[in-house]
Amino acid sequence: MKKAIYSIFVVGLFFLFSGHANGQCNPEQYTDACIPKLASGFNFLKSYKIDGQGGAKTKVEYSYVFTKGTQYMINVCATGSSTDGIVVSLYDSNRNQVATSKVNGQYISAIAYPCNTTGIYYIQYTFDNSTQFCGGSALGFKR
Repeated sequence: MKKAIYSIFVVGLFFLFSGHANGQCNPEQYTDACIPKLASGFNFLKSYKIDGQGGAKTKVEYSYVFTKGTQYMINVCATGSSTDGIVVSLYDSNRNQVATSKVNGQYISAIAYPCNTTGIYYIQYTFDNSTQFCGGSALGFKR
C-alpha cells in the first residue's frame, strides 16, 4: 500500500512540474535568434529578454543611452517567424514616442531610428493579442 501511494505521489509531482515548465518563458532562445537578424551594416550592442510572465505583465521596459549621429535598429523575435503581437516602441528622454513597430495595425519585426539627440531612450515592449507573452530582442547600431 505504501508503494502505491508513493508511486502516485511521484507521478503527481512529474505532471505538476512538467506542466509548469511548459508554461515558462525562455527568452534566451529568442534573443539568440534575434542577434543574427540585425540588418546588414548594423553592429550588435545588446539583447533584451521579453518575459510578460504569461500575461501578468503588460509591458517590459529597458533604457539605453543613444548617441547623436548614430542609427539604431531594434528587432523583435518570438515564436515562429512572427512577433506574436509583441510591439516595440521607442521613447526619448521626455517620454515622447519616436518610433514603434506597430504601423497601421501591422506588426513589423524591426524598427530603425536615426538619433538626432544624445540622451536616455526607453525601449518598451508591450503585448497586443500575444499568445505566449515571450520573446527576445536585439539592439544594433551603425554610424
